[in-house]
Amino acid sequence: MRICVFLSAADLDDRYTGPARDFGKLIGEGGHALVWGGSDTGLMKVVADGVEEGGGKLIGVTVEFLANKARPGVDEMVVAADLAERKRLLLEKADAVVIMVGGTGTLDEATEILELKKHGRTDKPVVLLNTAGFYDGLEEQFRRMAAEGFLPRPLPELMHVAAEPADALAYLEAARRTR
Repeated sequence: MRICVFLSAADLDDRYTGPARDFGKLIGEGGHALVWGGSDTGLMKVVADGVEEGGGKLIGVTVEFLANKARPGVDEMVVAADLAERKRLLLEKADAVVIMVGGTGTLDEATEILELKKHGRTDKPVVLLNTAGFYDGLEEQFRRMAAEGFLPRPLPELMHVAAEPADALAYLEAARRTR
């Protein structure tokens, strides 16, 4: 399975780097490939390191203005012209999506895949990996959107929320078996 991971390229502390490395290692050990922003910095580097440690493949999609931060020696690297093309390519190359901790770029990517799912434009499984409670507020906002009628589909049809890397991968693998 090709798993797209949306996450930060920032250098963060152990409460985020540990789970990112663990998730990457699980991807690799499971024989899966990581599809990610291609950066060799911050959490993007950490998750890619974990995938390599676990024996998995790396498929990067960077953008021209960030190409100087791209990870060398990956299985595949695509350079997109802009951020919109990058998002499109990331989703095209993936069988599933995991949203990990990040900033505005990660939030932009997350809302794009959820909007596509809402409108039936994709059926790829999506997991919000809520490491260290990072997305508690966002999860509450999504519940409010659902309760007040802003989501035409039940929230569990749009995404699964996992607290731990192993739970996220188990959900994706189960979803793959039922597709």
